[in-house]
Amino acid sequence: MAPFSAMTAGVSLLAKSFTVFCSNALARPTRVLPAPYLSTVKCLTSATSGPPKKPMNGYLRYFIQEKPTMTRQNPDTKPVYIIKKISQQWNAMSAERKRPFEQPYLQAMEKYKADLQKYRAQLTPAQVQEEAMEKREKMAKRKAIRRKRELNILGKPKGRRSAFNIFMSEHYQEATGVTAQVRMKMLVEDWRNLSSQQKQVYTQLAEDDFIRYKNEIKSWEDHMIEIGRKDLIREKTLFEINEKEEKPKKVAKKAKAKVKVEKKATRTGMLTSVRKTATKKT
Repeated sequence: MAPFSAMTAGVSLLAKSFTVFCSNALARPTRVLPAPYLSTVKCLTSATSGPPKKPMNGYLRYFIQEKPTMTRQNPDTKPVYIIKKISQQWNAMSAERKRPFEQPYLQAMEKYKADLQKYRAQLTPAQVQEEAMEKREKMAKRKAIRRKRELNILGKPKGRRSAFNIFMSEHYQEATGVTAQVRMKMLVEDWRNLSSQQKQVYTQLAEDDFIRYKNEIKSWEDHMIEIGRKDLIREKTLFEINEKEEKPKKVAKKAKAKVKVEKKATRTGMLTSVRKTATKKT
């Protein structure tokens, strides 16, 4: 009897353990996962989602290798100067020392060209058109960035400021708010609550700033014309210059036409008088 009781107790204990195990196992999946783990899983397919990326050239490979060491050796140096120093080192290197960095680039470039050809072969006409449009947009954006950088280097004056811009620059640090968007919202509300008399102060400052801008932009554009950079001046100024250059030509053209008309009139008058004389004689 005792063995049977012991066996029954053992089975009961085993059942309880199994129940606890099952309850814990079933409870685990009900836990809420963090948001990052709930993102949509991307299927791995053989189809490419975009064009192949261009491989890094030899200089970039060298830069990535040398930057950590250079930063560690010069912890107080600004990143701009570190980049400049690495660039100088690369330029001073011989072709033989550059080969370990340039050879992998050349090999990767061959693979890139083959992959790009395969990628373009599977595109539809609509996708080709879309890709060309994206390329044009990128090139236009890069051109605008380069132009802006060039204008800054050449010292183009900053544009005129409005009354609100002057008010905002004076009170931005005082505005309450964690983010820039909240601060801007508060400043807009403060500006709207100002009286006309209070706004007049900033309006006058804006008018003075406009005079400053007019004088500075005129001097700068005159200098650009002197150095042969008409392509950087405003269309309005360029139109005015063209008008001034064309005005003497237009005046000369009108004078020439007037002389021509007068000569024609004189010739016609002479012919008329000759005809009248001939008629009287007959």
